[in-house]
Amino acid sequence: MSEPVKTFVIDTNVFIHRPEAIFSFRDNEVVIPVWVLEELDNLKKDRDERGRNAREIIRLLDEISRHGNLQEGVKLENGCLVRVELGQRGVPEELPADLEGSKSDNKILLTAYSLQRAGRRVFFVSKDISARLKATALGIKAVDYEKQKVNIQTLYRGFVELDASQETLNALRADGFVPSHTRLAANEFVVLREAKGTDSALARFDAREGRLELVEDAALVSGIQPLNIQQQMAFDLLLDDEVSLVTLVGKAGTGKTLLALAAGLKKALTEERFSRVLVARPVIPMGRDIGYLPGAKSEKLSNWMQPVFDNLEYILSADKKLHDMTVEQLISRRLIEIEALTFIRGRSLPNQYIIIDEAQNLSPHEVKTIVSRAGTGTKVVLTGDPYQIDSPYLDSNSNGLTYLVEAFKGQEMFGHVILERSERSPLAELAAELL
Repeated sequence: MSEPVKTFVIDTNVFIHRPEAIFSFRDNEVVIPVWVLEELDNLKKDRDERGRNAREIIRLLDEISRHGNLQEGVKLENGCLVRVELGQRGVPEELPADLEGSKSDNKILLTAYSLQRAGRRVFFVSKDISARLKATALGIKAVDYEKQKVNIQTLYRGFVELDASQETLNALRADGFVPSHTRLAANEFVVLREAKGTDSALARFDAREGRLELVEDAALVSGIQPLNIQQQMAFDLLLDDEVSLVTLVGKAGTGKTLLALAAGLKKALTEERFSRVLVARPVIPMGRDIGYLPGAKSEKLSNWMQPVFDNLEYILSADKKLHDMTVEQLISRRLIEIEALTFIRGRSLPNQYIIIDEAQNLSPHEVKTIVSRAGTGTKVVLTGDPYQIDSPYLDSNSNGLTYLVEAFKGQEMFGHVILERSERSPLAELAAELL
């Protein structure tokens, strides 16, 4: 016997998170309350990512409507029936009075409630925890949209530790490589430790050759010295022209942004491998237009980019070759470009070293948009802490940074490291652990 059809009532924030979500419910019924369309209509004029996603889902629904009546339901190729629900169907009198107001969120919930009372097998899908809690209180099965979720507890670390014989360590140092007999991802690091002693070496897996290649101790990079083995791994990826996409994940103080900027300056200024370093971060909360802040664009950006400026000033003071330069000179000569992510969409960015800071505040859809901007010869570095998220509809499991890590794991052009140790100060390390 076939399983009864499920009715998925979709909240507005799901479409804002991923417009293509409508295609994720194969062989079931998708109900879009008319109040969702009202909210999308109000958002479509916005110039931020929410507005763009609202316009995209509206266009998708318009295309679907050409193949049938949305009020009655239109069948998609994957067997899903998409329908717009225009109102509640006989909502009973015992409904909590607090939900009978004019708020669109409550009207969306009432649509799901009335469908359930009419005998449907209803699932309310929302990225809003509060909305899911209210749905549960009404007796409705409430679920998060999990199409693009990963388990942060098992997130790919980018490195492993293995026991090795002294002979293996000696051969690695002598030849620069040793055969690999362990299943590893492309560019995954291996810390080889002699089981009975204290000797160790760092290697990186070359998927093409099927071998472990020695990672030499990193020299100063723009005046910055790696302070632990994960920072050494990060520099190895950041300075490798063959690795065009790098993700650095770690808590506050682990050096993610500092390492990315130091490597970018070396590649663009010293080696002239890239035309410039482009640094961008989400305007928090993601999507808010910087027009809300006073001043010209550069003045507005300085409010969001001060952590980047602080790191740049530290690098310039540490690097003897750059000691006489200022951040303002780097920007005026267009060796560094500081930009809000709001303005990156639509641009083509060839031959640049792009650093996306605070990438944990991006949705999977937004990360796809940004990475797809990379032109020929461009390297993209994303940094962030999945436990420090400001977006109300993202968490450590559903943000674009962790999703990208799992999606690109094993690709030869991709490298990733989780930085585990804070090097800012003992106080910062303790705060990151306890607070």
